[in-house]
Amino acid sequence: TPQGVAASMCALEAWDDVGVRLMDGLLSTGRASGGSDATRDRGSAAATGWWTEIPAVRRRPLRTWLWSVAGMTFGVLVVGGITRLTLSGLSIVDWKPLMGVIPPLNDAQWQATFELYRQFPDYQSRGGMSLDEFRFIFFWEYLHRLLARTIGLVFLVPFTVFWLRGWLTRPLLRRSLLLFALGAMQGVMGWLMVASGLVDRPSVSHYRLAAHLTLAFLIFGGAVWLARDLRDPPHGSGASVTRAQRVLMLRSLSVIGGLLSVQIVWGAFVAGLRAGKYYPTFPLMGGGLVPPDMLRLDATLLNFVANPSTVQWVHRLLGTLLGVAVFATFIRVRRLVRDTASRRYSTALTTLVAAQYSLGVMTLLLLVPVSLGVIHQATAMILFGVWLAWLHYTVRLQPGR
Repeated sequence: TPQGVAASMCALEAWDDVGVRLMDGLLSTGRASGGSDATRDRGSAAATGWWTEIPAVRRRPLRTWLWSVAGMTFGVLVVGGITRLTLSGLSIVDWKPLMGVIPPLNDAQWQATFELYRQFPDYQSRGGMSLDEFRFIFFWEYLHRLLARTIGLVFLVPFTVFWLRGWLTRPLLRRSLLLFALGAMQGVMGWLMVASGLVDRPSVSHYRLAAHLTLAFLIFGGAVWLARDLRDPPHGSGASVTRAQRVLMLRSLSVIGGLLSVQIVWGAFVAGLRAGKYYPTFPLMGGGLVPPDMLRLDATLLNFVANPSTVQWVHRLLGTLLGVAVFATFIRVRRLVRDTASRRYSTALTTLVAAQYSLGVMTLLLLVPVSLGVIHQATAMILFGVWLAWLHYTVRLQPGR
C-alpha cells in the first residue's frame, strides 16, 4: 500500500537525494535559466549516498529505464481498467506466459478459441455471443496481457545490459531485483485473479483484484522512487523550511498516505463487486446518509468488504476524509511554509484530489461509463505519483534551521 511504501522508503537512510521533477506539467509552468525556484528554495540533500557510486553519465540511462517501467505500468493500468469495464477479463481462459503472446491467426484458430471460452460460466451467463463480439473482448484481455509481458522485457533487457556492464552497484541491484520480484508477483496474481472467475461464477474475486491493483501501484511507486533517487544531487544549500515545518509536512503526508492506501483498496473492492451500480445518487444513498441495506449480511464486519452497498459507502467516506486531509494540509502549507516546491506539491495534490472526487461522483451518477471509469482509475495513480513525489522531496529535505 502507499503507506507501506512511505514507511519502507523513509527507513532507507542511504536514500538521500532530492527531486521535484515528477509531474512537472502539474507543478510548474517554466524554469528560470539559473535554476528553478524549487532548487533555490529547497535544502540540499546529504552529499553522500549509494548513488554516488554511480557516475553521473550513467544515471540518465538508468533513470530512463526506470521511468519507462513506471510509464508502462501506468499504461497497463489504463488498459486493465478498460478490460474490466468492458467485461473482457475472462475471455482468455488459459495462462500461457510464453506461447500466449501469439493470438489466433486464422478462422480455425478463432473458432477453437471461442469454443473453449464457451465452456466457461462467463459465456454461459451472457446468454449468447457472436464470434465478432468475442473478438472484441478477447482483444482487450490480450492487449492487457501483452503489455504486461512487454514490461517484463523493458525491465529485463536493460537490466541485463546494465548488469553485464557493471553499472548496477550492490544497492541498486538489490532494489532492482525487488522491483522485478514485484513484477513477477503481479503476473501470478493476475492469473489467480482470472482463475477465480473461471470456476463457478463469472466474476473474479474482488480480494484478488485488490491485490493485483495494489501490486501495480507498488511497482509504479518503486520505479518512480528509485528513478528520483538517481537524479544528480541538487546544487545550493539552505532552505526556507524549518525543522518543525518539515515534521508537520511528513506527518500530514503520512495521514494522507494512509487514507490513500485504504481508498485504493476499497476502490478495487468497488470495481470487483461492481458496487458502482448501486445507489447512483449523491450525496444520499436510498434517501439517507447510509444505505438502508448497509448491514444486510449476518456477519457485521463482512458487510464492509463484501456487501456492495456498504463497500460503496466506505469508498465515499474515505474519499471525503482524504479530501479534507489534503485540503487541511494545503491550508497549513500555504500559511506556514514558504518553500516554493512544497507549495507547488500541495497545490497539485489538492487540485488532483478535487478532480478525482468530482470524477468519482460523475462516474457514479452516470452508472459507470467506460470512459469515466478508466479516467477515474488513471487519475488515482497520478494522484499517488504526486503524493509520492512530495513525500520523496520532503524526506530528503534538510531544514534550513
